[in-house]
Amino acid sequence: MAGHSQWANIKHRKALVDSKRSKLWSKLSKAIIVAAKLGGGDPSTNIRLRTAILDAKAVSLPKDNIDRAIKKGTGELDGGDVEEVLYEGYGPGGVAILCDIMTDNRNRTAPEIRKLFDNHGGNLGSTNCVAYLFDRKGLISVSKSAVELEKLMEVALENGAEDITESESGYEVTCPTDVYTELVDALEAAQIALESKQVTRIPTMSVEVDSDTAVSVMKLLEKLEDHDDVQSVATNVNFTVQQLESYPS
Repeated sequence: MAGHSQWANIKHRKALVDSKRSKLWSKLSKAIIVAAKLGGGDPSTNIRLRTAILDAKAVSLPKDNIDRAIKKGTGELDGGDVEEVLYEGYGPGGVAILCDIMTDNRNRTAPEIRKLFDNHGGNLGSTNCVAYLFDRKGLISVSKSAVELEKLMEVALENGAEDITESESGYEVTCPTDVYTELVDALEAAQIALESKQVTRIPTMSVEVDSDTAVSVMKLLEKLEDHDDVQSVATNVNFTVQQLESYPS
């Protein structure tokens, strides 16, 4: 889990400071549209929408953009023809890769994603070829300098957390998706600074790869994440700290 979440955190922080902010905003707007389309436009009764709005606010998506996305999802405005698709495949070395996609044109997106896999030593697979290796969870990272472990455990476990693990850099809290927003709210109310927070796919079993394969996998992950229709990417590779630090960000 540590390598997976560290990769996600690196890319999350990078997206906030580079020229890709507008692309990130577009992806978050799609997530809001789909959430409102599936569960209605009231975040108090639509947990998925509330989570999408929380993620959007975390990267300063303007309120007007959020409101427009909700109205597109509920049909009050045009532009809500976005659907959610899960693409599965294998990366270099046969590692598992999942892509959460939101698109208004599957016929365009599918060949583009397939080409990215093909060009980077992987291949797009069939339905459920690797999805069974992952669980969808809330994942929250906290720096060791932000809180004592005892306090973190007290607040997290009282508010639905399933597990807390410790790494060199900090703590990782996992939880079911249906308590994610409540857990985030509780941690922030306790004045615990969160390094990152996300609903993501966590591998039930991780694999390790050599340094050359790790670089090839990271290149593919980065290209996939850069695609306009890709919301998030998950892999079952447990990257080492050295592999992550040596990869150019």
